[in-house]
Amino acid sequence: MTQLATDPEVPAAAVAEDVRRAERTDRIVGVVQRQGALAVLVIVVIIASIAWPNFRSYDNAATLLVAAAPPLLIALGMTFVIITGGIDLSVGSLYVLGGVVAAYASQWGVWTAFLAPLALCGAIGLLNGVLIAYTRMAPFIVTLAALLGARGLMRALSTEGSNTYLVKSDAFRSFGTGTFFGIGYQVWLVAVLSVIGIVVLSRTRFGRAVYAVGGSEDAASLMGIAVRRTKIWVYVLSGLLAGLAGAINAAKLGSGVTVLGTGMELDAIAAVVIGGTLLTGGAGTIAGTIAGVLLLGVIQNMINQVGNVQSSYQQVISGAFLAVVVVAQTYLVKLRRVT
Repeated sequence: MTQLATDPEVPAAAVAEDVRRAERTDRIVGVVQRQGALAVLVIVVIIASIAWPNFRSYDNAATLLVAAAPPLLIALGMTFVIITGGIDLSVGSLYVLGGVVAAYASQWGVWTAFLAPLALCGAIGLLNGVLIAYTRMAPFIVTLAALLGARGLMRALSTEGSNTYLVKSDAFRSFGTGTFFGIGYQVWLVAVLSVIGIVVLSRTRFGRAVYAVGGSEDAASLMGIAVRRTKIWVYVLSGLLAGLAGAINAAKLGSGVTVLGTGMELDAIAAVVIGGTLLTGGAGTIAGTIAGVLLLGVIQNMINQVGNVQSSYQQVISGAFLAVVVVAQTYLVKLRRVT
């Protein structure tokens, strides 16, 4: 806290002013930390709209949102995990596994195409959560093992990637290609799930438990919060959303492509951190994550608008954004502690 005047001769009004100044600084820093990604997103969109007329077209916006739908689903689950102070490196492999399973299961209908990847990826997320919660193993190690295991299972199901299963269900395929008001069905699904995520994280007992566990597990336990159960559920949620992301991508592509998902866990982490969620846990918002995902998507779209710039530069720019954001977050956290 800021050192306040303690001399009895100092007027009480001066002490009160110091307190108000410290509180005002703390509020401003908090807003910057939570809403910084949104502000940068708005600025980048304005610049891109002025520089490239095609960028501000409705069709381009719809394309951008469709491309951002699967990464946003993965980032939603990652947000819950990181707020608890954990990490989930398995989501990229679960994403491609979910797509392969969804395409294979589509021969039995649209509901099987959705439920099969949810069941399998949710089970892997459950295993991750149980191992982390009850053995106190590092989330990095547990989910790294799950990354390798899920990728190996996908290769086994697809005969080392040589079999690409085609989507057999017309209804499932229609979900991936159909639109409502010119925007893909998957975007509307992700929008609904995002709203639910915002409500769960900010308005429910489970959401408060997620923040409490990330702030301090010992303090959360003393408050009567089921720390182990909370940890398990966030990894289950992460697995479910990664599997669903793979399913909707398979519906869009019409097949379970086996070469996807590499590095998606890092993209998700980058988007979440850029959105203001602290890697140390205890702070973050779904709205910030949405802004982070869209910001990375807009950068990729801008590179496509230029035309003669390699898309690999998007990773360079994303890495630079992430480095700047982590440094800024570290400074902001120290500033809040000082004030």
